[in-house]
Amino acid sequence: MTQPFKDAVAICKTILRNGYDAYVINARFQQELERLDGEREVDIATDMPWEELVKIFPNAGTSDLPGEIAVIKEGGTKFLFHEVNQLETAHPEALLVRTTARLESRMALRRKDKTSLACPYIPKAADLYEGFADMSEGRIRLTGEPTLTLKRNLLYGVRALRFAANYDLPVEENTWVAIVRSAQRILDYVPPSDIMDEWRKVEAENLWKFVQLLFDSMLLHGLIPQMAALTRVRHIKNAAGAEESVFEHTIEVMRRYPEELPYDWYGVMACLFHDLGKLFTAEYFDGKWHFHQHHRVGAQVTRKVLTGLRLPNEDVDLICHLVRHHMRFQYMLTERGARRFMALEEYPRLVEMSRADIKAREGNYTNFNHNLKMLEKAKTPEEMSEPLLNGNEIMDFTGLPPSPAIGMIRDALLKAQIEGKVSSVPEAVEFVLNYKKSL
Repeated sequence: MTQPFKDAVAICKTILRNGYDAYVINARFQQELERLDGEREVDIATDMPWEELVKIFPNAGTSDLPGEIAVIKEGGTKFLFHEVNQLETAHPEALLVRTTARLESRMALRRKDKTSLACPYIPKAADLYEGFADMSEGRIRLTGEPTLTLKRNLLYGVRALRFAANYDLPVEENTWVAIVRSAQRILDYVPPSDIMDEWRKVEAENLWKFVQLLFDSMLLHGLIPQMAALTRVRHIKNAAGAEESVFEHTIEVMRRYPEELPYDWYGVMACLFHDLGKLFTAEYFDGKWHFHQHHRVGAQVTRKVLTGLRLPNEDVDLICHLVRHHMRFQYMLTERGARRFMALEEYPRLVEMSRADIKAREGNYTNFNHNLKMLEKAKTPEEMSEPLLNGNEIMDFTGLPPSPAIGMIRDALLKAQIEGKVSSVPEAVEFVLNYKKSL
């Protein structure tokens, strides 16, 4: 081993003793450069930050080159320090820095596409769109050779789908194949919390596209297998008798929900899970599919799924609450039922989930419109919606027989209550007796 590499090894050992990683990058190739070209430069990879390096090596200088954190000149040799890829979402093979821009420029074998060299990771400054080609070309494309670029950071696969959904752009063919081919690797090595971080950045109006892309790329099958299985569960779409898969219906409900309540990410997420329980409650008899209690079962399964995806507890509670009660507005409500419905938290979201469901099914609005009227009526305080005395009590106190006059007195009593003239039963009795005299 020549003196430059002995010094490089000594530097690496010093860094290791201080609790950081360090190694000579592609030592075999660098030694060949020194032997053939007399190179007196050595590239070293380390996760030690500049602030710590300068404490141990006071003669360390800064560097303006991307990914190069320090330079040390000693004994006629220049030691170049490069940052290590520490991304938890990187493919395991991409965690090793195999080459640098300097080494690439000296490689004897050159190829037109430099990213196709044995270089899964070349350190560079962080960038929101790092790894992606300019989107002005009208598609989502990973730079270089997509499979190798994706290995560098497997989270790029989910991010590509997020960009495609938010910007309404197609995914370039080779990029798409790379994502599909790497779907299992993405699921194996990318933490669920990082996937959900990308998911949260999808606009509410575009969540349906994102979920469809997750399904098409086979990511949904590993991420939420219960959801992917809904493609094999069918239900009746509407009174016309047409059938559709529950997954198709789910996507359509997600698409329809923001039309009335835009920007509501949580509401659309509840639409995603609202029929998840049908997978576990499906029963076919008498020529029809039945899904009794699918809303209750779905809420429980949703809690398990979202907890596994590391969603915050308060978000899980909200989404599960909406799934649990999404059927409440489907049936024709009485005024009392409407009052109980309005007592539920987030009931406006439940109304819009019901509206979106009807739109998705191309269904009938009879129950929905009736329930909207009941909600308006239920906004009147309960003591103002019914008189303090019913018809039988009015007849008892006034001695009148059943007649239209009883209805007139009842309406007058209710009006007096609303105006605040009557607020108790004794006052109501006095009012109806006086009103009788005026008839």
